[in-house]
Amino acid sequence: MLTLVVFLLCTPRWLTCSVSCVLSDGAAGPRMNNNQLYKFSYTTEVLVDRTRGSKEGGAGYRISSDVGINLVWRDPSSKDDQLIQMAISNVRIDPASPRLDKNNVLRGATAESVLGRTNLQALTKPFMVHLRNGKAKAFYSYWTEPATIKNLKRGLASLLQAQLKTGKVIENDVSGRCTVEYKADKGQVTRTKILETCKTAETGFITHSQVLGVSRRSSSVTVFTLQDGFIRSAVAEETHSLAVNARRSTAAKVVSKQTLVLVGTEAIRQEAAGKDVAGVVKSIDAKLAAVGIVAEKVKSQCKGCPSLFEHWQAQQKQLEPASLSKATAPRSFLALIQSIRKASKDEILKVLKSTSKTSLPQVVDAVTSSQTVASLDAMLEFLNFTDAKGLVLQERFLYACGFASHPNKRMLQALLVSGKVGSTDIKESVVIIMGALVHKLCQKGGCNLPVVVQAKKLILGGPDSTQVESEVQMYLLSLKNSMLSEAIPIFTKYAESEVGAYCTIALTALQRYDVSLLTDEVKRTVNRVYHQNQRIYEKNVRAAAADVILSSNPSYMEVKNLLLSIGQLPHEMNKYMLSKIQDILRFQLPCKRCINGMILILSIYRTMKDMISHNYDRFAKVGSSSAFSGFMAQSADVTSTYSLDILYSGSGILRRSNMNIYGASNGAMLHGLQVAIEAQGLESLIAATADEGEENLESFAGMSALLFDIQLRPVTFFKGYSDLMSKMFSMTGEPMNVVKGLILLMDHSEVIQLQSGLKASAEFQGGLAIDISGGMEISLWYRESKTSVNNRGALVVTGNVTVEMDFMRAGVEVSFETEASLDFITTVQFSEYPFLVCMQMDKATFPVSEYMTKYESLSSGKNFVTRMRKKQLVPGSEFPLHQENSNMCKKVFDSSW
Repeated sequence: MLTLVVFLLCTPRWLTCSVSCVLSDGAAGPRMNNNQLYKFSYTTEVLVDRTRGSKEGGAGYRISSDVGINLVWRDPSSKDDQLIQMAISNVRIDPASPRLDKNNVLRGATAESVLGRTNLQALTKPFMVHLRNGKAKAFYSYWTEPATIKNLKRGLASLLQAQLKTGKVIENDVSGRCTVEYKADKGQVTRTKILETCKTAETGFITHSQVLGVSRRSSSVTVFTLQDGFIRSAVAEETHSLAVNARRSTAAKVVSKQTLVLVGTEAIRQEAAGKDVAGVVKSIDAKLAAVGIVAEKVKSQCKGCPSLFEHWQAQQKQLEPASLSKATAPRSFLALIQSIRKASKDEILKVLKSTSKTSLPQVVDAVTSSQTVASLDAMLEFLNFTDAKGLVLQERFLYACGFASHPNKRMLQALLVSGKVGSTDIKESVVIIMGALVHKLCQKGGCNLPVVVQAKKLILGGPDSTQVESEVQMYLLSLKNSMLSEAIPIFTKYAESEVGAYCTIALTALQRYDVSLLTDEVKRTVNRVYHQNQRIYEKNVRAAAADVILSSNPSYMEVKNLLLSIGQLPHEMNKYMLSKIQDILRFQLPCKRCINGMILILSIYRTMKDMISHNYDRFAKVGSSSAFSGFMAQSADVTSTYSLDILYSGSGILRRSNMNIYGASNGAMLHGLQVAIEAQGLESLIAATADEGEENLESFAGMSALLFDIQLRPVTFFKGYSDLMSKMFSMTGEPMNVVKGLILLMDHSEVIQLQSGLKASAEFQGGLAIDISGGMEISLWYRESKTSVNNRGALVVTGNVTVEMDFMRAGVEVSFETEASLDFITTVQFSEYPFLVCMQMDKATFPVSEYMTKYESLSSGKNFVTRMRKKQLVPGSEFPLHQENSNMCKKVFDSSW
């Protein structure tokens, strides 16, 4: 192939004359000579492989043929207005890569045995293309022909489209309506198609998170040489590479090539008389019709594929709760989603109604994540929201809606009209997830859809429509998920509320907004909260306010005032703020806000030059509270970081524990996980005095989780003194589940229309099986408390690129999988003062496996499959925290021993 390209580019000197003569004639495109049959050899091939290639070559096939092209009619008033007839003959099909006989599915096959007689006859029937100024104005073929055959003809006809002048134009061809750039130079014309501009009827869907998304790089270049005003050769190559952003080794590519070479000419008389193209075509063959040059949609039919129910029976064991920590669970989950997307509502209901109680929640995850009309209708019919006993299934449905990759307005409408809800917890989840759907629909440009406008009105007016504390929190959490700019004034108002929970939600929500949206009024409000200019606030509220100040481009005076406050704060908060400042100076998140972070660091250093702000008395505060950030993993593709913030009360009891995990890739940031545990009003248990502003707080402990930028419904461990005492005496030490299930983490689907007329389908999906739980133990006898956050997960990401026709199929699947666990444990001994605090964050050894499968098959059932696998173990470790914590842990475990 390389030799052929070099030969075509190194054309003789007389060819240059041909082109210059054509240009001097004012020709816009190639012109055919009258009464002449041009004989070409034509080859189109397609190859799929992993991006970096493989030793044994890719999967694919090559279709070779002879092509006869002749002029049928020319407009007497314009030499560039031509009707051209094309006929394919002598069709041959071979593998695109060299194959051993035993691995060659096309060994001994003929074009007729592969295509079938009907398809071969249709392919070899003549067809016509109307060219005007080198552009295809109409394509004529037969409506009754299979779409695949018409598309192959369109691919050949599109190869004749060319202009002889340098410049950019918009053209219609088999790929759609695309911007094309031409460059004419010394007997050669190069056509570069800007594939990102192509508009086609077939659209897919993508994951909006850049960190979890898929990137595609595409190119399409055709090189023409001309002889006597017409094409002597055309060599086209089109490449599409797709890669998972977070792991670019999980990547695949499809390469399509076309070669049209003139082998000879023959004198004929086949021109027709007529006034216009339509009349000429009708006179030649009345059955020929203008069917359009843009490719038709091809409906793929799976012969012998199992039904949804049969598929589910084969996968059921992998989705039992005992298997959820294994990679087989998300892999089966992804396969089930693909099957559900092809199923009807009745088929889906049959599976839901026949599934065991233990695996039913996982089926609900899969059906909801499928995001089809049939799957949503089936779920709404299956679930009974008036039944309070169905809480688990209802919440799994709602969470799957929140994590939906491409939700539509029907999903949001279903939540709006959910009617009477039997469980208060489910009502809260409905409203909270409603905010997440509003955000995703607005991302897709649907903010003005009537259903979105209705939902926005509900949640924006919600906080002021009720006096019930839990309902106000519900609406604030929904607004936090929605990320609506209209909610900023509402959060600003509630940041100064007398209810600590309102303040915390409002402040953490403000921290999620882009700094440009936070007005001076917002910043003044947050500073008032931190500095307690108007009233006394709880420590965790002031800590949240400090986070907003530090992350929103603070001015020099804001930074200075914050540093000056250290030493005037409650004992443990002094230590917390000191740790926060030291952590900022020591560690910077790798994200798009790095410039803002550097400005903040410079402001801190500038402030520290002032001895009033930076002195031993202020920077030598002791205590157990801390803030620490570090790297979990670093690679060329993605960087994962963690942060742990621990705030204690003056009596030594946990006030707030906040663990965050972030992922950063290509300048984008994803808040992968946040688990916050809060406790208050527990000082009476150890006869201690509460801190200022917290004397009358009700006993409470609970946990809140944010997963992949979606805020979930908080979980309460206990509320009230009587509930506290009953839980304490019945406490088993077993963690309470916060979120458990299967999440469709990545969902990318697109149809790539190749210039050859073939179509490639690309499907990239990521499935996550996750189990997050947390617990809190208090022992009055040993005067010790322990909080734990346990994270278990299995991740599978698959990418499948397939080129499929009715009679042949070739594809490549790349994937990776892993199983991991992460535990965060805080132990506090308050038998003496200063109390001992030990924090541990452990990662167990986990495997990472990569797979590649290539396959070729014929409709007859003959197939060839090759597989590769690579596995490695990532050693476990305990993530480092500050040195004070290490010293404290030694004392805790020495005393325990």
